[in-house]
Parts: sequence; structure tokens; C-alpha cells
Amino acid sequence: MSAVRSRGNKTTEIELIKQFRRGKITGWRRNQKIFGIRPDFVFWKQRIAIFVHGCFWHGCKKDKTIPKTNRIFWEKKIENNKKRDRISSEILKKNGWKVMKIWEHDLKKKGFKINFKDIV
Repeated sequence: MSAVRSRGNKTTEIELIKQFRRGKITGWRRNQKIFGIRPDFVFWKQRIAIFVHGCFWHGCKKDKTIPKTNRIFWEKKIENNKKRDRISSEILKKNGWKVMKIWEHDLKKKGFKINFKDIV
């Protein structure tokens, strides 16, 4: 597990990129470091950080599933991810950044649209 160095859930990030392009939203960058935190998308001018949360990895209350094998490990892993998410958001907000979190299940909903007024 420790050898896996993924850059997030590619399918959900790609869906978000499609929405940016449909909405003609520009100025975003992927995986840029801010105060040691690496949001999925960053809008530098607007000081907006967007995190795309996978339901499994970030402990979604709606789609909560935990594997039956090695359950204690996974519960601890997901709790640590949630704790890191909270700390990251707090650091960014304290430094004047707006933080948006988009859940995987929301992106997969038919007709889901981002409120681009928050971004531009």
C-alpha cells in the first residue's frame, strides 16, 4: 500500500475538468502545492482550492463501505484521511483561501453542475 503513489481518482478529476471546459472556466492548475498541501485543483488568482473526494478514501457518510478483511486497518486509514482533510482545510482558510470539496458521488450524479459563480 505504501508504494502506491496515486494522484487521486482520475475519473472524477477528469469529469471536473470537462465541467470546467464546458463552463469556459480557465486559470486552474492541478496538484499545485500550497503551504505543503496539494489540492486537486487550484485557482491562484481567486485563491480557491478544490478537493475532489473519493467516497471510499475520504469516508463518505452516504456511500460508506469498509472492506471486511483487515477492517481495523481500513477504519484507521480512513479516519486519518478525514483528519488530514480537516487540517488541510483549516490551514488554507486561515491563510485566506476558499476551500471547495466535491464528492465523487456528486460528480457521478446526472445533471450535477458546479456553481461557477464561486470560482469566477
